[in-house]
Amino acid sequence: MTDPAVINDRERYADVGRAYRRLEPAHQLAVEYRRAVDDAAGARELLSEDGDDPELRELLQRSERRIEELEDEIRLAMVEPDPADDRDVIVEIRPGTGGDEAGLFAGNLYRMLSRYAERRGFKVEPLSVGEGDYTFAIKGQGAYSVFKYEGGTHRVQRVPETESQGRIHTSTATVAVLPEAEEVDVQIDPGDLQIDVYRSSGPGGQSVNTTDSAVRITHKPSKIVVSMQDEKSQLQNREKAMRVLRARLLEHARAEQEAELAAERRSQVGTGERAEKIRTYNFPQDRVTDHRVKVTKNGLPAIMAGELDEFTAALEADEKRRRLEAASVGAS
Repeated sequence: MTDPAVINDRERYADVGRAYRRLEPAHQLAVEYRRAVDDAAGARELLSEDGDDPELRELLQRSERRIEELEDEIRLAMVEPDPADDRDVIVEIRPGTGGDEAGLFAGNLYRMLSRYAERRGFKVEPLSVGEGDYTFAIKGQGAYSVFKYEGGTHRVQRVPETESQGRIHTSTATVAVLPEAEEVDVQIDPGDLQIDVYRSSGPGGQSVNTTDSAVRITHKPSKIVVSMQDEKSQLQNREKAMRVLRARLLEHARAEQEAELAAERRSQVGTGERAEKIRTYNFPQDRVTDHRVKVTKNGLPAIMAGELDEFTAALEADEKRRRLEAASVGAS
């Protein structure tokens, strides 16, 4: 990073900086590992010279235990990360089964993920919000590495406010988490786009403004359609729609790559696992269960307020173990 040729190349310097940040945790573990090895060697030498000493014996045993732990931690830290982990993300939340209750739950998830992002120091940027559909960006270093685990079908079990009989209903909402793409990541031929403009409309179909500011972009080769109408400016709506379109196309390309790698784990957003129920929010029993890592936590109000750290940590550890297993299989 101190090489003048690197410093003067902004793009290369950014790449080297990201690589440095990825290696830093493993480096710290390696420093601790060398210290533990030195402690163990010193303790053995003193025990052989001075005979048995309870404190030295305890130091040796503690150092040997820590060496074993660090060997596993270093292997996990050296697992090749997802190349998209450093990126900002675009999140799309849609109601699933359950009618109006599914729309309300989608709103709950939007607030939960927004508050979690703020707690983690990320910036939330709404792109299109309302009518049960929520599209927003989460910006900040490593946003995708945190929020990629939220992609999938979320299920809620609770008594809706409109339920007079007190019966528990089950509803779902889907969350798609897409690494945000730069223009250089996805080449889009303008000839492949069909761009339609129309008047924005609000609930019930009433007109929001009197100009054709809403934009719908159709990418003809992939059949992906993105609509934006929140801004009063057609240009702003078009820019937002293109951001979402690029993210969807990048995720489409990532999914195709993953499909070609049979040894890779397929639980990223955009794979066949998206339809699976990844997490259940059970309000009557005040618990949330993540079915991927079999983690259950009580304190549902706090979780809905954005306290998701324990789930993220468990899912991150599980992903590292799976990547380590895949790397071991590939090496053998």
